[in-house]
Amino acid sequence: MTDTIFSKIISGEIPAEIVYEDRQCLAFKDINPQAPVHVLVIPKKTIVKIADASEPDEKLLGHLIVVASKIAKDEGCGDAFRLVINNGEKAGQSVYHLHIHLLAGRNFSWPPG
Repeated sequence: MTDTIFSKIISGEIPAEIVYEDRQCLAFKDINPQAPVHVLVIPKKTIVKIADASEPDEKLLGHLIVVASKIAKDEGCGDAFRLVINNGEKAGQSVYHLHIHLLAGRNFSWPPG
């Protein structure tokens, strides 16, 4: 596994406020929240960025989105939430382990950033 802060959270080396875990993924609260609800959903399999995902990853990627939706419901967000995946440095990716930001609890504008 690539040595990132997320791999260390998966291994338990770094603590996190985990809100969901199964055999495929882990979800935890962001330490620098950009909204009242800000949860990161990450695969346990290392995928550096979404552009590196391949056909065998389709089911896992779908699972991550379904999990994010479940967490949004559990967090009381209803159907008012945003999912964000940054790909690469110029798009704002700072940890090179694929992750989905679940953001909710405030109004969002469009276009983002």
